[in-house]
Amino acid sequence: MSGSSAVLKPPADARRPVRHPDAPAPGELLGAHYGLCFGCGGEQAHGLHLEARAGDGVCLTAEFTVRREHQGAPGLAHGGVLAAALDEALGSLNWLLRTIAVTGRLETDFVAPVAVGTTLHLAAEVVAVAGRKIYSTAVGRVDGPDGPVAVRADALFIEVKVDHFVDNGRPAEIRAAMDDPDQVRRARAFEVNP
Repeated sequence: MSGSSAVLKPPADARRPVRHPDAPAPGELLGAHYGLCFGCGGEQAHGLHLEARAGDGVCLTAEFTVRREHQGAPGLAHGGVLAAALDEALGSLNWLLRTIAVTGRLETDFVAPVAVGTTLHLAAEVVAVAGRKIYSTAVGRVDGPDGPVAVRADALFIEVKVDHFVDNGRPAEIRAAMDDPDQVRRARAFEVNP
């Protein structure tokens, strides 16, 4: 996690992350944690539709294709959209820990422009855990998983209880998610983002 601020550096007593025994198997598609999520939800017309796959350990790979709706400057991805893609990939790591967590801090480096029509290949991993704090890093590449680096980020996620979402979300959406008979989908609906 070079170049990031001190708050994103794990403390000396941080432990290595441990993949939860019930985490998806390496290579398995994680799927959307919530249908209306801008990052991964299939019901979000202009969303990223990011698809993440579990890797070995506490890491994953993900992809999304920059569409016209995602541009900032003509023909180029908006920086906020790229940051959202990194945040989504990093947040999805928490499903491998089976921990409900929210983004506490995200630092993004924009290395090269990303053109509309480009598929961004993301690789993310949890590097350390200290109490409720989860330290993660990600990199986004163009022209394939081994292509040139376009963006990278370091993040700090904070473990929370489901009450965080219940107390702060809109009641209709919270109720609909809580009433979902699919236990996995119900749990995943409350896994990431403040």
